[in-house]
Amino acid sequence: MKKTLSAVALATLTVLPAAHAQGSSWGNINPATATYVILNPQVNGNRSLVSAGDYQTVVKALANDSAGALKRRYPGATITTNANTPGAIQVTPVLNAPGALLPWAKFSAAMNLKLPSGRSVNVAQNFGVLEVYNHRADAANYIFDQLAKQLP
Repeated sequence: MKKTLSAVALATLTVLPAAHAQGSSWGNINPATATYVILNPQVNGNRSLVSAGDYQTVVKALANDSAGALKRRYPGATITTNANTPGAIQVTPVLNAPGALLPWAKFSAAMNLKLPSGRSVNVAQNFGVLEVYNHRADAANYIFDQLAKQLP
């Protein structure tokens, strides 16, 4: 039941829309072999929709599953949490919670990537609560796999 509750908690969160990634915005970086630093996730909006314990589970899932999605998209990439890694792409997973938990509610998720050049690449997608809920314990994997598909 805890896995289902965590999936529901994750399914209630949202993010502000961001621009789609464009291949030309990456410059000389090959995303397939780049190093990615996963920074602390940002959760905005109504956090009271989940308990403190579930909130921590959601934040951990955002970090782990965004890293996993990047590794599945780019098997040759290196993933780290060391923000001091030189030349690494900094990735911030972001969700923004809706005002209320309703079955028809929509939310979006994003990965904001800051390239070593300082340029930002943002990917975002809207999701329905029931769409994500159907993935239960794999909800965060599903969300971030959809986002990673937008990367070049």
